[in-house]
Amino acid sequence: MTLPKISALISDVDGTLVNSDKILTENAKAAVAELHAAGIAFTIISSRPPRGMRMLIESLGIVKPIAGFNGGIIAMPDLSVVERHSPLPEAARNAVDILTEHQVEVWVFSGDDWLVSDLHGLNIDREVRTVQFSPTLVATFADALSSVGKIVGVSDDFDLLTRCEEELRTELADCASVVRSQRYYLDITHPLANKGAAVLALSKLLGVPLEEIAVIGDGSNDVAMFERCKFSIAMGNAAPEVQRQAQFVTSSNDAEGFAEAVRRFVLGGAAGPAPS
Repeated sequence: MTLPKISALISDVDGTLVNSDKILTENAKAAVAELHAAGIAFTIISSRPPRGMRMLIESLGIVKPIAGFNGGIIAMPDLSVVERHSPLPEAARNAVDILTEHQVEVWVFSGDDWLVSDLHGLNIDREVRTVQFSPTLVATFADALSSVGKIVGVSDDFDLLTRCEEELRTELADCASVVRSQRYYLDITHPLANKGAAVLALSKLLGVPLEEIAVIGDGSNDVAMFERCKFSIAMGNAAPEVQRQAQFVTSSNDAEGFAEAVRRFVLGGAAGPAPS
């Protein structure tokens, strides 16, 4: 199969670029270095706040704009904001109220802050290890809802989150994007804060047409990228319905699937076998 010209790769982070322990492996770093050497631009897009991607920007030598909050913020590598899309305060209040009614834990990302109502709540420790900064305890989210980047519903009851997802999509309609970034995280952002719109924005900033951009991801929120860019790669750990939306499927994030995809699909094998 003849692979098209690829001038840029845009990668999801969690479940894709890093493994299940949230570790960026040496093999993944080497694969990105090979992209740089080949003159292929590389950047990242994530549901994480931009602040939670600083360590990846530094480790990978990223010099291109990045997208956080599923595209709610487009930022330069120094985290200066290029574009910002915040949910309307009324939509944010409705989202918090509905999640609270269902007894789903709520996180609010506002400005550079991660706000929570319980410092010992579900998945707090996991997220601290992931984004490498700590949340701020608040008695109420009311004062932050005029400048929200993202609201997250957190639960290990996946069926409950599915019901919340359906209700929020109906209630908020065109006022917000409602999507799962992980089985246990339900993200509520501005309608333009979706990875499809973010890829369009990054395409313009990179100066690379969509037909020369490859995208890679594992989650349902990555399907919007696949729909924009025909050169799409799903991770082996992605759900079957996500894999079906992609042009190619690589190995899982715990089996160096990112590095494999870079070498096999993006570089077309020119970089040779993965280093031992």
